[in-house]
Amino acid sequence: MSVTIIARLKAKAGSEQALEEAFRDMITKVRAAEPGCQAYVLHKSAKDATQFVWYETYADQAAVDIHMKTDHMKAMGGRIKDLLDGAPQVEFLKELDRK
Repeated sequence: MSVTIIARLKAKAGSEQALEEAFRDMITKVRAAEPGCQAYVLHKSAKDATQFVWYETYADQAAVDIHMKTDHMKAMGGRIKDLLDGAPQVEFLKELDRK
């Protein structure tokens, strides 16, 4: 069954736009190069412009592993590290059932 990732990231004040641009670039790369990625959706808090949340779904753990090892994922870490206010909070979820 699929694997879902919920990732919460907080931008440093004043870095919101730069972080969003980096994320939008990543969306293009993931959707173009990762067929095992079933959903790659970025959200921004309606109450706090510094709060971003990713909702990602992958076909299986192998697709997650591929995602984590891509050049664009490795580059993203370096690109956004100085834009973040703290470490990302990442939760991995295993699908139990689907109707």
